[in-house]
Amino acid sequence: MGDREPLTINIVTIFPGFFETPLATSIPRRAQQAGLVRYRVVDLRDFTTDPHRTVDDTPYGGGAGMVMKPEPFFDAVDHIKPAGPVVLLSARGRTFEHRDAVRYAVQPELTFLCGHYKDVDQRVADHLATEEISMGRYILSGGEVGALAVTDAVVRLIPGAMGDHGSASTDSFYDDGSLSAPSYTRPPEYRGHPVPDVLLRGDHAKIQAWREAEARRLTEERGGE
Repeated sequence: MGDREPLTINIVTIFPGFFETPLATSIPRRAQQAGLVRYRVVDLRDFTTDPHRTVDDTPYGGGAGMVMKPEPFFDAVDHIKPAGPVVLLSARGRTFEHRDAVRYAVQPELTFLCGHYKDVDQRVADHLATEEISMGRYILSGGEVGALAVTDAVVRLIPGAMGDHGSASTDSFYDDGSLSAPSYTRPPEYRGHPVPDVLLRGDHAKIQAWREAEARRLTEERGGE
């Protein structure tokens, strides 16, 4: 791990159990075991003040759905005292990209605020979160799925989290926003579908040229940068 302190990832949610298995699986688990990351899942209901542990209320001005109250979020963050970005997962947010994962991976601490129900009181976005992130132009039931996706994208970039960092460095979007070339493995032919011949001949210069050409083609076809 060297001299780097582990990245602390705080997740504020009303569903702490949602994160138990994913964070204890694969790369997130290995990174934690290696001392590269610490996970702190915070139950938002622990910061309510009524017997029913209420986190939502009806919206001012009327309308359908329930809005998550500001007080529990503010009190939770006061308790955490985070040292890095405080990210609200929100459909109004800017779409999450690889460059955000790179930026988050070098922070000392990262805090996610997971909304649910119809919306979160806008004062959380305006006066508590340092940024709003969306997973795309679609709606999820809550911020938990997005927080988990961003956590995975960030943790795999921490040096040492993956056994082979070269694998991450050849992923789509890793460096310049381009898509990666297609990958193949054994058998060389399956159900009449062969592996491209260039990959079987051992000419590394030609293989590299093929991969670069395929990456350019896919990036142009599918809207990469």
